[in-house]
Amino acid sequence: MSATWRDYFELTKPNVVYLIVFTAIVGTLLASPGWPPLGPLVLGNIGIALAAACAAAINHVLDQRIDEKMARTRNRPLPKGKITTARALAFAAVLGIASMLILWFLVNPLTAVLTFFSLIGYAVIYTAWLKRATSQNIVIGGAAGAAPPVLGWAAVTNSIDPNALLLFLIIFVWTPPHFWALAIARKDEYARAGIPMLPVTHGVAYTRLQVLLYTVLLVLVTLMPFITGMSGLIYLAVTLIVNGVFLYYALAMKFTDRAELPMRVFKFSVTWLLWIFAALLVDHYLPTTQLVAAFGATGIAGEG
Repeated sequence: MSATWRDYFELTKPNVVYLIVFTAIVGTLLASPGWPPLGPLVLGNIGIALAAACAAAINHVLDQRIDEKMARTRNRPLPKGKITTARALAFAAVLGIASMLILWFLVNPLTAVLTFFSLIGYAVIYTAWLKRATSQNIVIGGAAGAAPPVLGWAAVTNSIDPNALLLFLIIFVWTPPHFWALAIARKDEYARAGIPMLPVTHGVAYTRLQVLLYTVLLVLVTLMPFITGMSGLIYLAVTLIVNGVFLYYALAMKFTDRAELPMRVFKFSVTWLLWIFAALLVDHYLPTTQLVAAFGATGIAGEG
């Protein structure tokens, strides 16, 4: 069975990489008062995307035996035998080397180093060890997945900014309720594969409680950009709305047994993250003061 370009593309987990690159691009844009330099914006995010794709390919290699036992992953290229382990590793190596060369020589060494540790954190520490070692795997390993906005920010400023760390914190706290909702829906598959996800080790009821508690914490954390002055009323308004929906879903999942809720929470959590980061971006380029001035000018013109 010969591999096609689509099989190699699937190794990169494109849906995950899209989300990673989006949050990294937002970090890049928020790092500058105006439009950031084109080099860090384009080359920085290409490098980050290649590193994320490399980590995903390594994840496929390390998880191929687990993937064979799970319905949602058994048709991936490695379990189906479309790509050999050696070729998958060679593909990952090309992506990783290209990423580091771009970031180190064309962006800045700090972004390259941070991206490298993020890659190792996800592809090796989380996938090869934490995922199989503890039910808190997704909490500890979430640090790697929360890094992209910091990487995007560092590509522009060559520094680690407190505001970038706020973006990191949002994704870090978002990761457990996002992933545990999926883990509840796929509990039996994780159990068959021998992966100690929280619903497997502590039960579904306990995991539902943790999803609710982390969602409450997430609501509080997402207020911090407004409280610190990083963002304004546009961001606050969007945050209050999407947090209300997220909290409703988390409460419904905790206090009802509707079978469809875990996957609904999982899918909504992705939409939630997109809305939060889009609101940060809109608020950055269209601050509330400009809106107030625009509406004021409209009102004056109307009175005249």
